[in-house]
Amino acid sequence: MVWVRIDNRLVHGQIIETWLPYTHAKHIVVANDAVAGDALQQQIMSLAIPHSITCSFSTVEDLSETVMSLGGCSSAGNTIILFSSCEDVRKAFEAGFKFSSVNIGNIHYGPGKKQISPSVALSSDDESCLHYFKGKGIELDFRCVPNDPVQVRFS
Repeated sequence: MVWVRIDNRLVHGQIIETWLPYTHAKHIVVANDAVAGDALQQQIMSLAIPHSITCSFSTVEDLSETVMSLGGCSSAGNTIILFSSCEDVRKAFEAGFKFSSVNIGNIHYGPGKKQISPSVALSSDDESCLHYFKGKGIELDFRCVPNDPVQVRFS
């Protein structure tokens, strides 16, 4: 199983304490161009990850290749793919990375954004991006942590 998540914080406590146990993931892939090119950020994120979990860092464009190097989606075991933005998820999708569901976990509030849940605030670009995924038949799962009720309504 591949669990795709948008969370602008990338690797942090909620991922380690709630999503790893929930997904039974054995791999985390951080798909972020800035982090893929920054060894210090990679080291800092890696400190939070248990030794039993492997972690990879990939550019958004190279994500499909990175997942294939783990043995592909089906044989790699459970994998969490972390993106910092909807735009990055769309770039990966358009570059060939396929998935059926995306968890929208955390997108910080900012000027011009509309708060749609306690942890998600969307710009008009974010809304367009999510509508793109809905049009492709991709399930949108708005939850910060696994025991939150699934918010499936998105207009």
